Amino acid sequence: MRPPRTIRHLLFLVGILLLACNPVPAQQIVDHVVDRAVDRVVDRIVARIENDVILLSDVRLLARYQLLVDGKSESDAQILDRLVDQWIVRNEATVARTPRPSGDDIQRGMQRLLQSFASNDDYQARRKLAGLSEAEVTQLTTEQVYLDNYLDSRFRPSAQVDEAAIQDFYQTAVVPRAKARNQNPPTLDAAHDYIQEALIQRGIDQQAGRWLQESHSRIRVTKMLEENHP
Repeated sequence: MRPPRTIRHLLFLVGILLLACNPVPAQQIVDHVVDRAVDRVVDRIVARIENDVILLSDVRLLARYQLLVDGKSESDAQILDRLVDQWIVRNEATVARTPRPSGDDIQRGMQRLLQSFASNDDYQARRKLAGLSEAEVTQLTTEQVYLDNYLDSRFRPSAQVDEAAIQDFYQTAVVPRAKARNQNPPTLDAAHDYIQEALIQRGIDQQAGRWLQESHSRIRVTKMLEENHP
């Protein structure tokens, strides 16, 4: 059993995929419906990055994806920061000639998304409330997998963990958590691979976060979100 891939949360999402437990506030649904109507009428540049631009519709689209996956979305300013991070990673992935996700990769990404819902009906209801088409969900999930694959390939080799770290995590996190739930903890052997991958993913997250911060100082970004916001 693999732990959830967490590096994508740096670029796309607010939190962990626990949709069934996160009802969407009614006012936020109304706001997103209004925003979607506005998008159809007008689109604006909200940031310039080097010779590229980010549009208001890009911000709105990611906000709707966050609403689908997390049950809530960040502020426009926070989402714009994520889109800048995405631009940095995408640019590096292009230079590195990172392969686009295969059909199987995309299918696995969509399956992970669907498994975070209690049922397909729940997914379809949330998708419609978020104002996303199936094509848009697939497009965003594909991009998520692409950026995730690049970060994984770049930072995984230096994010390896030793047996001492795995045993420490087992004793300080897995066992206490199981006992707090009045459950028998799994054996170390049974949890070993899951813990190892979780720690590797944490290492990838940390390295990617530092790299993104450093990368911001090397690019020209002009944000115009407030002056262009309706």
